[in-house]
Amino acid sequence: MEIGSKLKELRILKGLTQEELADRAELSKGFISQLERDLTSPSIATLDDLLKCLGVTVSEFFAEESEEQVVFGYDDYFEKVDGDLKNKIEWIVPTAQKNSMEPIRLNLEPGGSTYPDTPHEGEEFGYVLKGEIRIHIGNKVHKAVEGESFYYRPEKKHYISSVKGAKIIWVSTPPSF
Repeated sequence: MEIGSKLKELRILKGLTQEELADRAELSKGFISQLERDLTSPSIATLDDLLKCLGVTVSEFFAEESEEQVVFGYDDYFEKVDGDLKNKIEWIVPTAQKNSMEPIRLNLEPGGSTYPDTPHEGEEFGYVLKGEIRIHIGNKVHKAVEGESFYYRPEKKHYISSVKGAKIIWVSTPPSF
């Protein structure tokens, strides 16, 4: 585990500068910078102080996050064919049938993006009708192209951007707009 990058992500999620975190933890801004770049390691007491300033316990900090799939392609879709009713249902996000969401439409102009959204409860998913997008969640970026869907829990700062423009259906619950 890279402690520095995880500390940086928490600091940014809390909306703090390196200087603000340093002041709260009674450390120097330079030390915070070195920690975030993994050039030095904190003592246990210093790490505990930093995590208290960031509102996280030591056990929460070291809990392993599972890398959840965000973007889904055709191979991930689940299909159910009903011969009697002569219909076919395709779930473009696994387990989507148990989620409750409110759809919105969004056109991204070239070079456009959505406003960064603060972490909140709920679920968000979408489908790329045309073009290519980037889904920014915390410090990770996921690419989705035409015909792919995406799903995530918005527990970290997040937004969607597009370099060349895109047309998507974006569903969010509860609505955060």
